[in-house]
Amino acid sequence: MNSIPSVGHGHLCERGDNRENGDNVDTEILTTDIRGLELVSRGKVRDVYAVDADRMLIVTTDRVSAYDVVMGRGVPGRGKILTALSIFWFDFLKDMVGHHLLEHDIRKMPAPLPSHAGQLAGRVMLVKRASIYPVECVARGYIIGSGWKDYQTTGTVCGIALPKGLKQAAKLEQPLFTPATKAEQGAHDENISFAQACDILGKQCASEL
Repeated sequence: MNSIPSVGHGHLCERGDNRENGDNVDTEILTTDIRGLELVSRGKVRDVYAVDADRMLIVTTDRVSAYDVVMGRGVPGRGKILTALSIFWFDFLKDMVGHHLLEHDIRKMPAPLPSHAGQLAGRVMLVKRASIYPVECVARGYIIGSGWKDYQTTGTVCGIALPKGLKQAAKLEQPLFTPATKAEQGAHDENISFAQACDILGKQCASEL
């Protein structure tokens, strides 16, 4: 792999080989720096920018996060796949629940974004500003991951008692709602009980989620 160069007059950083007529097929977009827009946050995978008082830009990079650790190498095109999945589900569920997506075609976004289409197309979403719920909603059908770790220690997951003798990745009798804190980059998400989610969000909001 090549060293990390500056791309687009210093606006974007990427790593990889450009092949076949300059296409970015094999290029990793690991971090972004879009001049003219304020960087609000840089998460484990996504960079978020302020566009104006009512809109924000979400850029899904090719960074890879596993167990709350951001890997040094990314997966070329991963950000585009994640963005496509989000767009599909927002559209599929649009008649059931509202969402924040305004536009995903970079050519229709305000300046300076269209000028970065070569690197950002397919990995950006222009969205409404909204207040977030600082709790991640997790539905578990199997005892795996952090749920398995908690079960081994306490016999419970998020305060929910489970039968003894379960094996790793065993299917649960019924899906469980197991909320977790949503940590910033460098910190770890932590499983919490429904009662703790109520303390953070309020009982009515937690019940709706």
